[in-house]
Parts: sequence; structure tokens; C-alpha cells
Amino acid sequence: MLTRREFLAQIASLAAATSAPKPSWPATSTPVRAFEHGNPLSEFHYSQVEFRPGLHHAQLEQTHAILMGLDEDALLRPYRYRGGFPAPGFELGGWYSSNERDPGHAFGQWISALSRYCAITGDKETKEKIFRLVKGFSETIEPTGKLYENYGNPSYLYDKLVCGLMDAYQLVGHQDSLRILDRATSAALPHLPGRACVPGDPPNCTEESYTVPENQFIAWQRGGDSRHLEIARKYLYGEFFNPLARGENVLAGRHAYSHVNALCSAAKTYLVLGDEKYLKAARNGFAFVEQQSFVTGAWGAGGEAFLPLPPYRSLEGDVNIPAIDTLSDAVKHLHWHFETPCGAYAHFKLTRYLLRLTKDSHYGDSMERVMYNTVLGALPLNKYGKAFYQSNYHSHARKEYFDGYGNVMEDEWPCCSGTLPQVAADYRISSYFHDAQGVYVNLYIPSTVRWEQGGAQISLAQSGQYPLDDGVALEVTASRPVEFALRLRIPEWAQEPSIRINGEKISEPVRSGTFTAIRREWRSGNRVELELPRRLELKAVDSQHPNMVALVCGPLVLFAVSEDTPKVTRAQLLAARQQSTGSSEWRADTAGEPLRLVPFWAVKDELYFTYLSV
Repeated sequence: MLTRREFLAQIASLAAATSAPKPSWPATSTPVRAFEHGNPLSEFHYSQVEFRPGLHHAQLEQTHAILMGLDEDALLRPYRYRGGFPAPGFELGGWYSSNERDPGHAFGQWISALSRYCAITGDKETKEKIFRLVKGFSETIEPTGKLYENYGNPSYLYDKLVCGLMDAYQLVGHQDSLRILDRATSAALPHLPGRACVPGDPPNCTEESYTVPENQFIAWQRGGDSRHLEIARKYLYGEFFNPLARGENVLAGRHAYSHVNALCSAAKTYLVLGDEKYLKAARNGFAFVEQQSFVTGAWGAGGEAFLPLPPYRSLEGDVNIPAIDTLSDAVKHLHWHFETPCGAYAHFKLTRYLLRLTKDSHYGDSMERVMYNTVLGALPLNKYGKAFYQSNYHSHARKEYFDGYGNVMEDEWPCCSGTLPQVAADYRISSYFHDAQGVYVNLYIPSTVRWEQGGAQISLAQSGQYPLDDGVALEVTASRPVEFALRLRIPEWAQEPSIRINGEKISEPVRSGTFTAIRREWRSGNRVELELPRRLELKAVDSQHPNMVALVCGPLVLFAVSEDTPKVTRAQLLAARQQSTGSSEWRADTAGEPLRLVPFWAVKDELYFTYLSV
């Protein structure tokens, strides 16, 4: 039986054009490592943002505890075994095992996640584990690259290893990581396809090599040799980026998560090389993704692929799926609609790039929607490797752990076990940005950001119950009075938003869909109060089905929890009542029992409905 990913590879070859232009990349000119084109906003360091106890911090701590509990010999076993070295210890199991298709696949992501956690907390035990694991990995590298022989997706494995080594180097100070990366790259290159593979290529060129440039650019920027710049250019995905830059939608049938990752490479290419084509490709590509996104912000409606998809019937006859042309088709015929931790991780990266480059608050709105309605509600990773993989928007859905694509393969430690710990760390660097003039507040999460402005030490502390309440409060602490611009994201959905400073309304206009800028001299004790009035709205699944709707309140989708299909009207849904200030539960009156509605994170082991017929 085909796995879902193999099935998607087959339909992608049907949906995508079989002939494509030769790959192209900019003429070789050496950019400056530290310079970024487009005058982008800067990210804060992980250590500069502190979260208060809550859902976000709990997810970080929970995933970190799982990674810290993993046996180090088990983590290194696939690398030792495949490299021909003594391999003590036990197999971790599932996708990670030495004899599976993707042995050791998440190692680099887990090194990355541990490094990000260490950067946030300074935890000594975490740092020591990173150093031991990186040293252990370095001892398994041998010149011929035995690790990659008969490996299902060598580009994928190598790309994740680059990410982990560069985070260990940059965030934890593991100085040998650059030299280890040099050896790892020499071992990997003979086993990589030599260019970005595209749909329709021969079977030996079906892997996700088109995601490689982003981390190669990062490796070069952080001090790697010029070979990484050359590799990044070599794997630029011209067959995808060129038409996107021209405004042509070429998403159909492509693997969703990896192609959003490819858009991250496009954005990174613009930052490093300055070619506007790649920024256009990233922006247009994201706009096309949004055109086929669910109310939750999720995408990849065709299982793991972009729409439309042709009908599919397996040779054995055990898989028979009609054409999936619309989101409503996907809701009706499929039970897997968003590769949640992986998709959210890529979504955060791409919207972070685009927000930094455009200063457009729309990308912050999109990031927030995906955060609250998908990944923040993922089932927790457990110590046996069970991971939440797909969100399900079919009727009578239930949150479930990954089942190996219907029990046709191992299900422990899938790809999403690697990305969930990474995105849990990245909430922090996505919450605030800065430029020479001041700070941008992007995500409203109880937290504190600290920085230096004009020689003054400043902290901005955020509090409130948003998005379960309309209000957000921010308080300034400064070592001395200092002038800077405070920019607050005003979501597109907010009607009549307002801002007060020390109790008085500001004179600056506060417009939805913008960053409102407040420029003034700030002193310790200055208090900013932001009101973002929420209201209930109904959002149709697509234009063809206006009576299949979801209930939203501000950035939140409210999921109906019910054993039976709810019978409810538009008016009843729009009259739903939040049970108390800050409550995560709404109730809607119906002809029968009241209907309970909750955010995704509050859905437990119970049946739920994303869309309702009205």
C-alpha cells in the first residue's frame, strides 16, 4: 500500500507541468555576510523575551522535557550504525530507527530546539547535552557519506543537520560546529541530487532538495565557507520561484509544507542577494497559499498537498479519492487537513520574513491565527514518540496522534516531532521586532521584552487575557527617560480599536490592519492600554458553500463540541455567549441542548466540528 506521501508524489506529478525551464540563479557575485537587503526589521534574541506562565510557555517546557529525557545512545545509534561504527544502546523506534526510511531524521531539529531553549533560559544541563550530542555526531562522520546511502531523502536529513549545527554554534557557542558542518557537508554532497528536484523528475530525484537554500545562506552568514553560498544558489527553485514572481499560481498538487519552506528560501534569498524576484515569489506564493487556507489559517487541504488534486485510485483499489477542487471537497472527503507542527513552523518562518521585510501587519494577523487555531492546540509530544500530525476539519473530528498513515508504516517520531519543539521556542522571537526607531509588538502574549535604546535600558511588560478578552496592557520600565516609537499591531478584524496612555486616549489614528506608531518620550511607569473589540462572525468554508460556516471571535475559531451533528442557525451562533470574562467557553442556544464552543487548545478527547451547516 502506498503511504500518503507516496500517493501525494504521484498526484503531484499529474497535477504539475511535466516540462519546466532549466534552473536559474543569479550571476555569481559575493554579497556581504552581515548585510540584509530591504531594510528589514530585526528580530530580538531568544534571551530578550521572557514569557509568563501560560499555554505557550507550558508547550515549550513540555516538549523540552521530552527531548531532555531521550537516551543519547539511542539518538546517535542511526548515525553510528549507518556509518559502520559500534552502535550501543537501543533503537528509539518509529521513523527514527536505523533501518527505517528516514533514520535519525529529527536529530538536527532536536539540536536546534535544545539550542533555542538554552538561548531562552541559559540552562546548563541543556547546554551540556547539546555539546555531548554534537560531539557524538561528529564522531560518526566518515568521508564517503555512508549515512546517506540508500537514504530516502538525503537532502532533508542534511538540511536539518545544518539547522541544528548552526543553532548550536550561534545560540549556544559551540565553536566546533562550523568545522563539523564542513566535514558533514563534504560527506553529504555526493549523495544530493545536484539541483532542486521538481515534480515530474525521475524517481531518484523526488526528494525535498528545494528547501536547502535557506539554511545554506544562514550557514554562510554565520561564518561558514563560501561553499554554502554556492550550494544555496545551486539549489534555488527556479521552476517554482520564476512563475510565482510573475504572478502565476503553480501550487497545484505540490507538497504543501515543503513548498512553504521553499518560500522561506525565496525570502532568505532576497535578504542575502537582493534580487527582487525572490521577494515577489515569496509574497505572491504566500498570497496563493492564503487563497486556499481554512478559517484556522491552515493550508495543505489535500492531505499534505495544495489544491486542486485530480481523482486518485490505487492499483489495489483500497484508496479511492475523488477530485478535491475546493476546501469544502477536502472537508467532506478527507480527514487530514493540515500538517500542524510542521506547517505552523514553516508558516511562522515565512510570515516572520515577510513581516520584517514589508512591515505589513497582515502577516502578524496570519501568524496569530495559525498559532491559536492550530499548533497551540496540538496534542503534546510524548516520551514514546507519539506526536500530533494532522488537524482534522471533517465533521465528528477528534484530536488524535499520528497513526502511520492508516497503520501502513511506523508512527513514532514522525517529522512533526522535530518541528513542534522548534516552533514552541519561536513564539518568543515572533512576538516583538525592532528597528533603529523603536519596537514593534506583534503577538499579544503575557511577556516582557528587554532592549537598549539611546543608551537607556528598557523593558516592556505585557499583560492581559487576550484573546479571551479585548484588553492588552503594556508597562514601560526605563533606566532614564528615552524617546522611541512603540508600534502596536492592530488586527484587521478589530472594529473601533483604541489606545490609552496613562488613562488618556492618544491623538494618533488607530487603524485596523496596521501597526499604530506612538512616538514620544517614555518613562518608567508609563502604561499603555490597548482595546481590540472582538465580535462574533461567521466565515464560510469557501464561496461555493456559503452555508457551511465556522464561528470566529477575533483571531479565534470556536469549535463546536458535540457528539451529534449540531442543528443550529446563523442567528443562534451569532448570539453565542462567552461564559465569563476570560473564559475559554462559549454557549449557543439551540432548539435542543445548548451548544458548547471552545478554542482549539481547549478541545480535549471529544468530538468537535470546525464547520457547521446553517
